Amino acid sequence: MTEPQVAPGGPSPSATHLVLIPSYDPGAQVYDTVRAARAQWAPVWVVVDGSTDGTAQGLREMADEDPQLRVFVLPQNSGKGTAVLHGLDAAAAAGYSHALTMDSDGQHPAERIPAFMAASQRQPQAMVLGVPVFDANAPNLRVQGRKVSNAWAHLETLWAGIGDSLYGFRVYPVAPLRAVMQRQHWMRRFDFDPEAVVRLSWRGVPAVNLPAPVRYLRPEEGGVSHFSYLRDNVLLTWMHTRLFLGFVLRLPLLVWQRVRGTPGVG
Repeated sequence: MTEPQVAPGGPSPSATHLVLIPSYDPGAQVYDTVRAARAQWAPVWVVVDGSTDGTAQGLREMADEDPQLRVFVLPQNSGKGTAVLHGLDAAAAAGYSHALTMDSDGQHPAERIPAFMAASQRQPQAMVLGVPVFDANAPNLRVQGRKVSNAWAHLETLWAGIGDSLYGFRVYPVAPLRAVMQRQHWMRRFDFDPEAVVRLSWRGVPAVNLPAPVRYLRPEEGGVSHFSYLRDNVLLTWMHTRLFLGFVLRLPLLVWQRVRGTPGVG
């Protein structure tokens, strides 16, 4: 599966901030996602997480024509968090300090990339979190279900200001996120996004919240979803169980830090 190549050029490359797109069997929509991201930012990196739909080759062909597009291909599907960590490790090695993550399936708004990057550049110590603005096609079960995860995240961080725990369109400071992930083996799959914000909050990383539209593409529009209601909700339940236990252990210190206004620890 190949597509016409993206034209080089576009925005001047940043030396500190990059766009990082984990990708698993997204179909041809990934090419539009990458083109849209490149139109707004440089560089853009894609981590292909063991895709079997032919898009790895198509993305490599795009990267051959665009020096600001880099593609990593993992040998097997290991989960979103694993793909993101692979990109973060490479970003750190190349000297980048921040990464904006976005999904490859067309749900996230590439046109908001510059605003999120600007917010991160103004407050580099913070994580810049997208707060989803849903359209009429958003599945009600998904919209209502995320409220449960958000409620747990608010409790686990003592209402530290996380606008949305699940929306993966966000800018992370690379160093603290890598430190969090390297200390334990969780947050490698669908649990990555909510666990990342809770654990970063525990480390004292503040949250900046910005609205961002989310679009659920229908199958006839090229939409592909790997969400499994039972599997992924079991994973989230186990994740919040772990996080709540961690919260209880940290509670006296979190309260003391909140009173004193001092940074947290992981």
